[in-house]
Amino acid sequence: MILALLAAAAVCRAAPPPVCYLNAVGTVNPGMAEFILAGIDKAEKQQAQALVVQLDTPGGLDTSMRQIVQGISNARVPVIVYVAPSGARAASAGVFITQAAQVAAMAPGTNIGAAHPVSIGMGGKMDKTMETKVLNDFVAYGRSLAEEHGRNPDWMEKAIRQSVSISASEALKLKVVDLMADNLDDLLAKVNGRRVQVAGKPQVLLTAGAPLREIPENLRYRILGHIADPNIAFVLMMIGLAGIYFELAHPGVVLPGVVGATCLLLALFAFQTLPVNYIGVLLILLSFVFFVLEFKVSSYGMLSVAGVAALLLGAIMLFREPGGGGMGVSWGILLPTVFTVSLFFIAVAGIVFRSHRKRVVSGAEGLVGEQGVAVTPLAPVGRVFIHGENWEAASDEPIAPREPVEVLAVRGLKLRVRRVTPKS
Repeated sequence: MILALLAAAAVCRAAPPPVCYLNAVGTVNPGMAEFILAGIDKAEKQQAQALVVQLDTPGGLDTSMRQIVQGISNARVPVIVYVAPSGARAASAGVFITQAAQVAAMAPGTNIGAAHPVSIGMGGKMDKTMETKVLNDFVAYGRSLAEEHGRNPDWMEKAIRQSVSISASEALKLKVVDLMADNLDDLLAKVNGRRVQVAGKPQVLLTAGAPLREIPENLRYRILGHIADPNIAFVLMMIGLAGIYFELAHPGVVLPGVVGATCLLLALFAFQTLPVNYIGVLLILLSFVFFVLEFKVSSYGMLSVAGVAALLLGAIMLFREPGGGGMGVSWGILLPTVFTVSLFFIAVAGIVFRSHRKRVVSGAEGLVGEQGVAVTPLAPVGRVFIHGENWEAASDEPIAPREPVEVLAVRGLKLRVRRVTPKS
């Protein structure tokens, strides 16, 4: 019995600690940042000897990228960023994340680069002095990450200033990454025995034959990852406002209000993680107020014009990205959405306004102006026949039976009528 326990203990000591891994795919946004930071925390709690972040991204938010880089730099477990599978890329913000890792690896057929801050390249958003400051800040940041891990800081500067992009084989040749690997098993075999610095202390990776434990992306991260895209958040807000607007214009329809409220709440959930400019939000809400007033007040279209202008300005100003990271609503989404929503608001306001101006044609009020005939003498009270019904009526002048009458007013169940003189 004792020998069996000793043998089991020896086997446990011989088994290498596990290696955790996660798939980070899509834009670098708050959803991805939360997912990777949570993955680092889980790997630390499981006492994993390394965390592999399999990365495929076109770039994204500067704030989210810096959160991920800080998380990797301060992790108590070695982080291996692996740009994979074949056809994947680490562009823009993905370059910084790759350079922050203790080990940077790429699969064949992948590429890395194009790290120029997006908002600088779009023009018109910053003056020249501010552009230079932002660009130099990114260059210094990128060079420091590359130098920290013994990689190529000169190429990192070119990737930021000139937006250069290179293949995996070129990246290995230029010492932009540490190695190439065909798959996760090949990666673990190649990093085995590598010495890395973790929290200022040297550590040797013993990954050959180590068990792999996947850290799955839960529902919260998947939802946040999708709706944290500024384009999707903006569209959700527009759908939400349109649904609520329709419900206010036509109370009791229910479905548009439910859909609108749900979309608006999702948009607000995304806004709490995005760099939102609240002046933009206020302008969009002001446009909503203008459109609501349009079907309450006869402004001859002026409120609609003001609503469209406020909506467009609010959409343009909705997101801001400090430091020039640059991610906002694309013009291909912004302009069609603003046009469609504005047209919808104006159309609904026009329908409501016209319906308010129409004469009532149903109920008791709909009898005003209708004609019928006297059934009994009205002197001054009698009965008349209108709309297939007999009504009690009163007149200021005597009216004989079968004479045509016209309804002047309705008071409860009694009509006030007058004689209609036949046209000659």
